[in-house]
Amino acid sequence: MDWKTDWGLRGRMFLTMFLLFVLYIVFVGVLAALDVGLFIIVGFMALFSLGQFFFSDKLALYSMGAKEVSEEEYPELHAMVTRLSQQANLPKPKVAVADSRVPNAFATGRSQKSSAVCVTTGIMQRLDEEELEGVMAHELAHIKNRDVMVMTIASFLSTIAFLVVRFGIYFGGGRNRNGQVFVAILASLVVWILSFVLIRALSRYREFAADRGGAAITGNPSALASALLTIDGSMDQVPSEDLRDQAEMNAFFIIPIRSGVVGRLFSTHPPTEKRVEALRDLEREMET
Repeated sequence: MDWKTDWGLRGRMFLTMFLLFVLYIVFVGVLAALDVGLFIIVGFMALFSLGQFFFSDKLALYSMGAKEVSEEEYPELHAMVTRLSQQANLPKPKVAVADSRVPNAFATGRSQKSSAVCVTTGIMQRLDEEELEGVMAHELAHIKNRDVMVMTIASFLSTIAFLVVRFGIYFGGGRNRNGQVFVAILASLVVWILSFVLIRALSRYREFAADRGGAAITGNPSALASALLTIDGSMDQVPSEDLRDQAEMNAFFIIPIRSGVVGRLFSTHPPTEKRVEALRDLEREMET
């Protein structure tokens, strides 16, 4: 299957990014009009984001307790990633395995040349070869689409707004300092809430794009659809302690860990049913 552009999906992602851009411009304008100096916090967050950007692969693997594995340790997994990388026209990423009963997988890395894919032992036990291939292709699609870079950039000013709200950090002076502080924190709160919703929407769109890209790499949308249903159904069999330990990785995983009742508006992933439906529509499109 050719790597075709889904213009409807791309349009929704562009609109979301445009709204984020407008929101951040307004945010900076409000702070400038209030004579609020945020150079220190912006500088700090820039350094923090750069560190996160350049070391995202190591941080993600460390947080999962995953380790890079050799071809001698996991020859079939390496062979699969090598084959799929060639089909996706990508450099082969590092391959890592996390010893966890939670059936999941994720990709990380700032660029196509410094990326890594990780699977848990739980997912390798639950999926057959075709299903696992669909999952790995999905993760390679994230790398091909440079999703780590996109989401880091999209989240930058949202993080600044969150810190202003949380700590009430304010630099500058003037007669109306107290009023300025209040308005700055209020503006930051509004920006943080709106950007939170928009970034979650962007994340959901990028999951759809990775599903489509993964299906393009394998030419087998039904395998990924089957894998999504298997993983989603297996989550209920995993002890809650394991799920809580890994809940912070939701934005990375192919299937998010459900931790309580969370509205779809705030989810980083689309509902599994909608993803499966889109993949089945894609399969029918391929057949015709």
